[in-house]
Amino acid sequence: MPAKWTADLIGEMHLAGVTAKQLAAEVGWHDKYLSAVMNGHREPKGAEAALRAAFQRLVEKNGKTA
Repeated sequence: MPAKWTADLIGEMHLAGVTAKQLAAEVGWHDKYLSAVMNGHREPKGAEAALRAAFQRLVEKNGKTA
């Protein structure tokens, strides 16, 4: 089962117009690996912090609000 933070992050991505491909590229992961993490199939250590930081960088680069 996916962690709650993944649902929260997906919602924030939607509101900011950030795609999963963009997030995967920013964090340095393959988009299929990101999907596995976001769907609860993989649970790498530090994933939440890494993905939230990558998301914030994308938001700042694109001048969007989170």
